Amino acid sequence: MTIIRLGRAIVAALLLPVGAHAQPEIALVERQSLCVAEPGTPVAASHRLHLTLVNIEGSGWTRERALDALRETAAILGQCGVAVRDAQWLSLSAPPRYLDFSTPVARDLARSYPVKRPAIYLVRDTLSRPAFDAEAIGRGNSRSRPELADTVWITAAARDAGIVLAHELAHVLMDNGEHSDEPGNLMRDQTAAGSTALSAKQCARMRGTGSDNGLMQSLQQER
Repeated sequence: MTIIRLGRAIVAALLLPVGAHAQPEIALVERQSLCVAEPGTPVAASHRLHLTLVNIEGSGWTRERALDALRETAAILGQCGVAVRDAQWLSLSAPPRYLDFSTPVARDLARSYPVKRPAIYLVRDTLSRPAFDAEAIGRGNSRSRPELADTVWITAAARDAGIVLAHELAHVLMDNGEHSDEPGNLMRDQTAAGSTALSAKQCARMRGTGSDNGLMQSLQQER
């Protein structure tokens, strides 16, 4: 009797449609192209940066808040001749463990659903200690976690999100974790609403290293 029941179960399983045995843990819910540059706004730039924004559903982020932050980031990077004209918005459904940043979970997410870099991941919170509102992972600090190279992870609790994003993205583009003591500089240890300036040296490193690492394109080469 046991053998007969087991045989029926196997037959029933074989009759299921392909893909019905296991649903993917991570699935794309929404994909949209975001226009970052305000319509009619002239952009004088030497380099172009295209970003991928990855939202985990339930993170507390909205597309509108992310776009507002991205536009502020674009204005800050614009002083270096770097234009962020558009971006790709991806919203993913995923189990709750993916909502909060930790290196093991982030590595699993990046492996399971690869996206074009540089990528900004919008998460609910962080499990790292000490806890930071955002974390930048460039080439230099990703040797033990290569899946996370060229990414920024920013929590929903981040204040002045556009400035925080610009700060962390600058770390990635410059591939440098150094901070500045200059008053009003974006790269001070603590981000603040009045600190958005970048020096000529910082801008040059951002464009040079970002281009060398394939993270931005020279507009002069495209002409």
